[in-house]
Amino acid sequence: MIRRLRKKFLLAAVAAVFLVLLVLIGSINAINYRSMVREADSTLEILVRNKGAFPRQMLRPLGEPEEAPPDGGPYYAPEMHRGGFGELAYQSRFFAVWFDGEGNISRSSTENIVSLTEENAAGLAEAVFAKGREKGFADGFRYCRALSDGETMLVFLLCDRELGTFRMFLYASIGISLVGILAVFLLLVLFSGRIVRPIAESYEKQKRFITDAGHELKTPITIIQADADVLESEMTEESEWIEDIRRQTRRLSELTADMIFLSRMEEENAAIQMQDFSLSELVEETARSFQALVRSRNKSFRASVAPELRMTGDEKAVARLVSILMDNAMKYSPEGGSVELTLDKDGRNGRLVVKNTSLPMEKGSADHLLERFARGDSSRNSESGGFGLGLSIARAVTEAHRGKIHAQSEDGESLTVTVELPLS
Repeated sequence: MIRRLRKKFLLAAVAAVFLVLLVLIGSINAINYRSMVREADSTLEILVRNKGAFPRQMLRPLGEPEEAPPDGGPYYAPEMHRGGFGELAYQSRFFAVWFDGEGNISRSSTENIVSLTEENAAGLAEAVFAKGREKGFADGFRYCRALSDGETMLVFLLCDRELGTFRMFLYASIGISLVGILAVFLLLVLFSGRIVRPIAESYEKQKRFITDAGHELKTPITIIQADADVLESEMTEESEWIEDIRRQTRRLSELTADMIFLSRMEEENAAIQMQDFSLSELVEETARSFQALVRSRNKSFRASVAPELRMTGDEKAVARLVSILMDNAMKYSPEGGSVELTLDKDGRNGRLVVKNTSLPMEKGSADHLLERFARGDSSRNSESGGFGLGLSIARAVTEAHRGKIHAQSEDGESLTVTVELPLS
């Protein structure tokens, strides 16, 4: 249990760190990407408004007399030289391609880029034109589509340097995050033992108390049973009070034995006797012993056991596991109900399924029934004689053999307990 708790703590802590870093790194890179796209689109807007070129006001040296824009084009004030706008025209590499109404290239302008030939620029433009998108990225270029004098104009701005910087930052941030998660994981592995130590000590004390109390209770229970036998032998008539004493001491003895067995199975290194045995034969024999009893109580029973399945473990403990599941299904299925037992192979595991009809219960997972003293409300008032330890013992036996157990109700009117045990 403590080992599972430690693993869950490690997983929860690492998952929390991962989610925080994912949000932070994702947000930073998203902002970085949007900033890059916004700057590129701003430059493309200038080029589109000036028909594939920068305005003359941005190309003249600072301090040169102002000239009105030709042909009524948009006017850019001298302040555009401030803040780097004046250098933008000389730093940008771009080209433009125009398409006529039939989708053919009518002309192109590639004098502002030397990394592409006119043929390559035309091929890239045709590929982008066929996609029909207004904006996007293609081969390291940010492009924009616009109408110009009855033609479709595509303007491409070279952004390979900006994209390279963005990718470098993205990969670096991912790498640093992974290193950070690994560092957090290693630190948690080192310190998680100290964190769960108080819980482990408390749990060990609880198990020790249960074991010690169980052994201490055996002596007075035995004495009470012996005294009841002596009293009964001295009396000429049967006494219902003595019979009640014998019945209650018997129940108390069974409860004590179950708690000691459960405590032993839940130990980290449970002292189970490992041996190879036939799981199929064990399940068949147990099912056969319950078959007559189930049918005597006006309940239907069906068993399906795959042959020749073997496992390595404590045969007596596994036999008790199967008996507990069958006993639980028999006790808590209503009059006229049904009990089904199935054993088959699932990969490297043997899958044991015990299903029984039940009184109305909540749909979905019913793993809470695997806890100690956990029973449904209907069973608390029944005369089944159970203590609520059966399924918790079944879980302890399963986990001691490194298996898995799960309980669920698919329709709210039946209970299915599935056990997976590793085969040999």
